[in-house]
Amino acid sequence: MSSSQYLVVGAGLAGAATAWQLAERGHEVTLVERTEPAAHDGSSHGSARIFRYAYPERDYVEMVVRAAAGFRELERLHGSPLLTPTGALDHGSGRDPRALARVLEAVGVEHELLDADAARARWPQLVVDGEVLHQPGGAVIDAESTVRAMVALARARGAQVRTGWPLVRLERTATGFTAHSTEGRAIDAGHVVVSAGGWLPNLLGELPLPPGFLDAFPALEVMQENAFHFPYRDEHRHGTWPTLIHKVPEIQVYALPGGRDAGFRGQKVAEYNGGRSIGSASKQSGDVDGANRARVVDYVRRYLPGLVPEPYAETTCLFTNTPTEDFVIDGTDGITVVSPCSGHGAKFAPLLGEIAADVATGAAAAPERFRVGAVRAGA
Repeated sequence: MSSSQYLVVGAGLAGAATAWQLAERGHEVTLVERTEPAAHDGSSHGSARIFRYAYPERDYVEMVVRAAAGFRELERLHGSPLLTPTGALDHGSGRDPRALARVLEAVGVEHELLDADAARARWPQLVVDGEVLHQPGGAVIDAESTVRAMVALARARGAQVRTGWPLVRLERTATGFTAHSTEGRAIDAGHVVVSAGGWLPNLLGELPLPPGFLDAFPALEVMQENAFHFPYRDEHRHGTWPTLIHKVPEIQVYALPGGRDAGFRGQKVAEYNGGRSIGSASKQSGDVDGANRARVVDYVRRYLPGLVPEPYAETTCLFTNTPTEDFVIDGTDGITVVSPCSGHGAKFAPLLGEIAADVATGAAAAPERFRVGAVRAGA
């Protein structure tokens, strides 16, 4: 048995960020991970996530601005880039680019609104049918490298990191908690931060949380999503591609340069929440949904003429959704739960670590919209 002032469970983006921030503040920290940081069966692996500013809610845009500063500091400490600048586009009737532009204007985020002709002239590899919002500060996040950078910084500040350590039960003691893993392993801790992503539905009942907190906790829906990589046509090479969110009544798609995930050969394209509900990450099969593949191929054929509409690689990944698509960062009685879910948490990673560290140490409360009652109330 070992002990630690703070135990952080889960070394994905949010957990690694929390461990880094706690260690940076001088706290004794142990970070445990079920397998290894940025595990391939979790939500933080790979080299391709979207960094964008466009949200209809001002507070989210303000948080992206803060997160961008966090990434710059992380890159400085890490010594190499973690974001690849690409620009970011939003279009389609379901995105309402003009309304998004008003929010960016209010916050002071650089952007431009282009009509369809101007957008087609600049990005001939895309088919657009209305106004397009361009965010020059958009980028692609190397998620796995970001996790590893934060874990390394936490270690450099004295944090202990244990891999192959799945939490199965948390027991309250007179001085805090004892975390139990498989094979009889245990760690004593004064405070526990649980950032378990798609495994959180399995763990919630094993945490000694008050009934009122558990009753208020929002329902979590774990989705096994599908992502497909399509090759660039010769005349539209990868250097000219922005990230993209396109929402029309029949489908919402996101796309971005695929990075090393598939050999830098093409664009990663996926339907947002186009997969299937599986209840928990422990039930994922890794099988790509053929019907979803067909929908995405049809979308590429119609809207992305700069790509060959035949995927050369495909994979599954996990989204852990709340009813409002807000995150959960809240806790009580020595336990903090962090679930930056719903498929849009990666861009906030450094900031989520700051917020979770504030909540865990009592330095500050999380934003109201991330507290369990508020997230559930929006269901």
